[in-house]
Amino acid sequence: MTTAVANMDVHDISRVARTYGMQRFYIVTPIEVQRVLVQSILDHWQQGYGATYNPSRREAFEHVCVKENFAMVGNDIEVVSGRRPRLVVTGASLKRSPTSFKKMKGILERDDRPYLIIFGTGWGLADGIVDQADYCLEPVRGSSDYNHLSVRSAAAVVLDRLFGR
Repeated sequence: MTTAVANMDVHDISRVARTYGMQRFYIVTPIEVQRVLVQSILDHWQQGYGATYNPSRREAFEHVCVKENFAMVGNDIEVVSGRRPRLVVTGASLKRSPTSFKKMKGILERDDRPYLIIFGTGWGLADGIVDQADYCLEPVRGSSDYNHLSVRSAAAVVLDRLFGR
C-alpha cells in the first residue's frame, strides 16, 4: 500500500528540514505520477514564479530530492557523503523496541556517519524497511491516548527533539 504525497507535506517538511539543518529531504514514492507531481511543485518554487515570489521557499526546496525507492536514497547519500547511511525509522505504531529521543540525540551528536530518518505515513512503514533499520525511534506521544499526527507535524517534533537547541 502506498500513501499519496500531499502538497502541504512537501512544503512544510522541506521548511522544517531546512530550519534544522538537514542536508537533504527525500520524498520517496514508487508511483511515477506522484513523483512527477512533486517535481512540478519543486520546479515552480525553484525556477518558476514561486522562486521570485518567495525566495525563502526556494531556499527550503533546494534540498528536496524525489526518489522511487529507498535503495536509490541510500545510493544518493553514499555518493554525496562517501558512506552508507545508518537508518532510523519512526512511526506511531512500530513493533520494535524503541530508542529514546535522548539516546538518539546523543548518538547523532557523537557519530559523524550519515543518518537517514524515515517517517511512516498513512498505514506506516513497510516491514521490510523497519527490518533494515539500525534504530527504531520512539513514537511522538502527546498527553492523551490519541496518537495520529500528520507526518509534517511528527517531522517537526522529531527534528526539534533530535536537533533543536
